This record gives sequence, structure tokens and C-alpha cells, in this order.
Amino acid sequence: MNGPTLEQLAQNLAKGTTTSERLVEECLAQIDKVDGEGSHAFVSVAHQTAREAARTMDQLRKQGKAPSPYAGIPVSIKDLFDMTGEVTRAGSLVLKDAAPAKHDATAVARLKAAGFVVMGRTNMTEFAFSGIGINPHYGTPKNVFERAQARVPGGSSSGAAISITDGMAHGALGTDTGGSCRIPAALNGIVGYKPTARRVPTDGAFPLSTTLDSIGPLARTVACCATLDAILAGEAPSAPQKRVIKGLRIAVPKSFVLNDLDKAVSEAFATTLRKLTDAGALISEIACPEIDAIPAANAKGGFAAPESLATHRALIETSAQLYDTRVLSRIQRGHEQSALDYIELTRTRAAIIHGFESRMADFDCMAYPTVPMIAPLISAFDKDEDFTRLNMLMLRNPAVINFLDGCAISIPMTKLPHAPTGLMLSCPSGEDARLFSIAMSLEQLVGS
Repeated sequence: MNGPTLEQLAQNLAKGTTTSERLVEECLAQIDKVDGEGSHAFVSVAHQTAREAARTMDQLRKQGKAPSPYAGIPVSIKDLFDMTGEVTRAGSLVLKDAAPAKHDATAVARLKAAGFVVMGRTNMTEFAFSGIGINPHYGTPKNVFERAQARVPGGSSSGAAISITDGMAHGALGTDTGGSCRIPAALNGIVGYKPTARRVPTDGAFPLSTTLDSIGPLARTVACCATLDAILAGEAPSAPQKRVIKGLRIAVPKSFVLNDLDKAVSEAFATTLRKLTDAGALISEIACPEIDAIPAANAKGGFAAPESLATHRALIETSAQLYDTRVLSRIQRGHEQSALDYIELTRTRAAIIHGFESRMADFDCMAYPTVPMIAPLISAFDKDEDFTRLNMLMLRNPAVINFLDGCAISIPMTKLPHAPTGLMLSCPSGEDARLFSIAMSLEQLVGS
């Protein structure tokens, strides 16, 4: 993806070859383009506060008091996060008249503390409950690929991805409950990261599934995501050390994640495996019964349905007519589970995670396509039955890692003008540093 990295921007700011004010004005110009996607990528734009923050960061840098090397760099925030004095709508009409937030979400506060400048709140699937990215209330930003044909952006962090592809921000804050950072990243040719869920505090982010929710970045490169992830996790950023590709042990699961791949995805993945093999990586196709067991475990709606129902029950009683019907129907699947079902699901998940982590002990990471398709046309989702089928297919691969409580990253396998496709690399819970090192070593090779 064209555009500067966070490190390049930090160096330019340090050398004085650019300023935060200039970066912010450039991003605002992209957001405000009459023929651009800004009106759909953002649900609100912080014109005044972004300019004020930029001037402050420039002054602090002149005084040698910039809070971090990244101070003054523009970022976007998904409309799921609390920001002081603003209403968190979560892409909905239901919450449009809610009370403004009294505090920043921890993730937002940490970005601001590092000096990042917030450009505004990005569009998303209502309440983050879809991998497609369509929003009937605030419009749907179009995918960067063949934009005139109007393809879906992927969700739920739809506006987050488009804010990066269109130069409206240089980093984006998203969430990932079943792929919501990685899906739009894969479909738009950028990088999306899902950390180990406990790594970044979720307070101040409107919940979808308290069990599965995680907070992650979208950006142009693996290194950019690693920097943002470290800040979100309350750590000092440092460039991941690349792993030697020769001898790298990569597992490819022989399971449903390789079924029903688009021709473009199948060919890109086959090419990627050849590149890795030629570079000396050790690719092993393995049976993974733990992955195969996930669909049956989720048969009654998984964790998201009952946990979202617990959050939305009172809102549905008073404002059901304001919901996107496709989102509402998914939330109401929570009625299908009993307390016994939920407890059994929790126990089953723990056993599956234990088996998966044991199986991965002999490998450095797992790899398979992030999503099995290129971005479909928005018009393909006109019928509810098509929406349900394609949404489940879009979520199928990335949601595996959320269930397994692992960490995962999507890196581009193909570049524009070809249809963007993503390679997902994943590791068990807590192996985020290892995953970033592997992704750093493979990024250029895979995307070449």
C-alpha cells in the first residue's frame, strides 16, 4: 500500500521536513474530497480539535517535549470507542442520542498520550456484528479495489481500513471479535492485527462479545501495526526482529479454512506457499481437529449471540425498530442458548484451546488465507439469504483465531491493480512478539 510508514513520518517530523499541521491538513483534504470516500469512511470528522492538537504537537516538538516520536501523526478511531464529550454510536441509530462519554477509552487515551492526532470517528458495521462492512444508517465506504464497481470494504472496521487506503489517516484503531481488523485489511491490501485479547484493555469500547473482543490496529505495514499495538498495550514500541525464513516451521491446517476459495485467493495462496518453500520455510499440512470442532461448538450462536443479547436486551425492548434488521436477528439468536449451553460452550472452548496449543508446540506459526474471497460487490448483499451466506463465509477463517484465543495478522498476498487478498499468520495466546517477528520477515516476500 502506497504511503509513508509511521517510522518515516516520525523521522520527517524529527528532521523538520514536515509538521503535524501539514500532515493533518493533508488528511483533512482527503476526507473532505467531494468525490472521495470521506463522507462514508467517517461518521464524524474532528476538523477543529485535530488542527488544535497538531499545533500543540508541533510546539511541543520545537521545545523538545514531544511525548513520543510519533506525536503529531494522524490516526482514525472506530466509532466503537468512547472519547470524552462525544457520543459513541457504534455505527447505530439506537445510540445516537446517548449521553456523551465522560472518559476516553483506555486504547484511545494511550494513543493520545503518545501524541497521535485523532482525525475523527470511522464508520463500521452496526454494533460490529458483521464481517461485510455495510451500514444502512451512515452509508458504506467502497473498497479501494475497482471502486467504480462498488465492492464491500469488509467489516466491521470498514471506515478504519478506508481511512488508511485513501490517506485520511496513517494508522487506525479497530476492534476484532471475529476478524473485524483482518477482514477489511485483507480486502483492501493493508495490514490488520488481532492481538491476544487480554493484551489491550477493552474498557470504553462498546462490547460485542466480552469473551472474544480484542482491540487492534490497521495500518500500511507490519512494523506500523507493531508500533501501534505496543502503544495500545502500554509498552514501549520497538521494531520487531525479523526471523530467518530458512527453517521456519509453518503449519497449514487441512480443514474447512481451505474450502471454497475464490480462484484469485487460491492462486495467491499457492504462490505464497511456493515463495515460502523456495526461501527455505518448512511448510507442513497438518490435520487440526481443534479447528474442525469449532463450528459444532458454535452451532447455537457461539459467544457473540448471548453476550450481545445481554448488552442489548433493554435497548431492543425500547428501540428494536432502529436496528439494522440483519444485526438484530443475529443478536436475537442469543435466545437459542440456555445457561447450560453457555457453560458447556465455555468448557468446550477451553478444551479446544488446550489441544490447539499442544498441537502448535512443534510449529512457529500457522498460515492460511485471511478470507476465502476477494471483496464482493455491495449489490451481492441485496437479499437477506445472500447476506447471511456470504457473511458467514467472510467470517469463517479469521473467527477461528478469536475462538482459540490466539493472535493473528493479515498481510497482503497481492497488490493493486490486482484484487487484494490476505495471508493470515497466527500463533497461540501470548505469542504476539513471535508473530510480529515472523510477519516482519515474510511481509516483503509474500507481497512481492
